[in-house]
Amino acid sequence: MQYLTFTPQRILLLCCLFLSACSVKPPHTLSNIDVTQANEAKAWEIQGKLAFRSSTDKFSTNLFWFHDNLLSQPHDELSLTTMIGTTALSLTSKQGLATITVQGKTYTDTDPQRLIGQVSGMQIPLNKLPLWITGQVTNDDIVDSYNDDGSISAFTSPELGESWQIEYISYQQQSGAMVPKLLQITRADVRIKIQINQWQALAPIDIPL
Repeated sequence: MQYLTFTPQRILLLCCLFLSACSVKPPHTLSNIDVTQANEAKAWEIQGKLAFRSSTDKFSTNLFWFHDNLLSQPHDELSLTTMIGTTALSLTSKQGLATITVQGKTYTDTDPQRLIGQVSGMQIPLNKLPLWITGQVTNDDIVDSYNDDGSISAFTSPELGESWQIEYISYQQQSGAMVPKLLQITRADVRIKIQINQWQALAPIDIPL
């Protein structure tokens, strides 16, 4: 399969990236909840900002991410919009298939991180971000330092080639739990900053028959 190749700067000039029309809502109704720890929330949504910088590209976008891990496979809806509200990039991943549609052409892959890299050219550790943006780490990650309250301050995530370095710059209380407010992710010449303005924990509610 041939993929379009364009830099993140060109992405922001292309407003024709949109979510696949076959996207569906999860088979349950979700409501806002409070939790004690972020790992108690199997579904959540965030609103914030993402800044990406490399030796060749630099841009900032608004970020919206819906994550649902209640089923056998995660369901994600991720959207990046420009500061004037135009959709720059949208990706849906559900039932083990990630989809991006560009200029009437649909691109799919079983790996959303690989897909966003092939279509946009951006190096983003997308598959691990659902844990990282809630202050958690994967089994392969190596914690380098903790804050006085026991929360993680910095850690290393091994990858083929050069590892990712992650730093939690600040935390905040959202939905009853302490979650990151600002984190920085770096590797080689790539630097990603994510500012989380709102993190909302979600849970399914029973619908009367």
